[in-house]
Amino acid sequence: MTAATAPIELPRTFEEFNEQRRQSFLKVKDFKQAGGRLVGYLCSYTPLEVIDAAGASAVGLCGTSDEVIPAAEEVLPANLCPLVKSTYGFAYSQKCPFTHFSDLIVGETTCDGKKKMYELLDELKPTHILHLPQGRSRAHEREGWYQEVVALKEALERLYGIRITDDALREAARLRNRLRRATLALFELQRSDPPAMSGVELMSTMFAGTFNFDVRAYVESLERLCEQRSAQAAAGESAVSPAAKRILITGCPVGGVIGKVGATIERNGGVVVCEDDCGGERTNRFMVDEDAPDILRAIAERYLKINCSVMTPNDDRFAATREMIEKYHVDGVIECVLTACHTFNVEAVRMERAVEEAGVPYMKVETDYSSGDLGQLETRIAAFIETL
Repeated sequence: MTAATAPIELPRTFEEFNEQRRQSFLKVKDFKQAGGRLVGYLCSYTPLEVIDAAGASAVGLCGTSDEVIPAAEEVLPANLCPLVKSTYGFAYSQKCPFTHFSDLIVGETTCDGKKKMYELLDELKPTHILHLPQGRSRAHEREGWYQEVVALKEALERLYGIRITDDALREAARLRNRLRRATLALFELQRSDPPAMSGVELMSTMFAGTFNFDVRAYVESLERLCEQRSAQAAAGESAVSPAAKRILITGCPVGGVIGKVGATIERNGGVVVCEDDCGGERTNRFMVDEDAPDILRAIAERYLKINCSVMTPNDDRFAATREMIEKYHVDGVIECVLTACHTFNVEAVRMERAVEEAGVPYMKVETDYSSGDLGQLETRIAAFIETL
């Protein structure tokens, strides 16, 4: 029996959940019982168009809470990235409805912690691993990545007993490109003075989209939000003070620290005008060539352009950050590094140089998903903004 035809059952601990979590489980269960296909993914390198073309909904499964980390540490070492531990913890404790009901989880060999965690995750849920190259300047790296995307397509075809056509891939590429353009249009509004919305609202909106079953509906909601905020900005209406210092956030995924780092910035006289992480402009600026003769290869090439610290070298990331500093009239850059994320932590040295060469102050914060360092963060971030 494949995962796609497995019985749809609630987790054994369902009765212990609070009402909000129970409702989330029941919502996803109803989606599956109605014939919905669900594929979980864990990285911005995942070629979502392939999942879309399989008629499945792609949902983000990266853990962003310290709630399940004690459970994860029953299996994983404590001195591991909180995102890795939280992701595994939600699967291990059966507390995430999207993980629980996923037909398949798509992982990738980015950092060492994640790729080894996936071996354990596969014991809990069928997990397909995309072998990501460590660079993209050599022809064999690009060709190898293309073959990984082919392998994902074939795995989904076997799982669901279907054939993924070029027409379906092309249609998916058009819709995902529309989503990227809608996302960039929202970011574009942050260039105004004052910005059209708070950074916390913008980051929360982007993060919520990773849990949406209907890509088209989410695109339309972003387009409506952009129209609303654009009209408000034209009328001189903004919830952001014109005196707020304009901050660019870069570094690790910020999903788990929006209310911690993002809110602290905006509580202390700053506003996040640009999100330069996996869900920000750094990733969304790249489009799929919808008219390419080989659409699957075009999809693969689009994803390999993403500038993540796992790539060596990763010079384009610094160039893009300098462009955004100018574009968004940034007063200061805050790099957020999750504890034990070695690639971003080491690369922060070069990011600091790049930012300071652009004539803008830089600060790095290392944190996790707990509240233990909130006081220290408040003090450091407030002092940084005060100097701008």
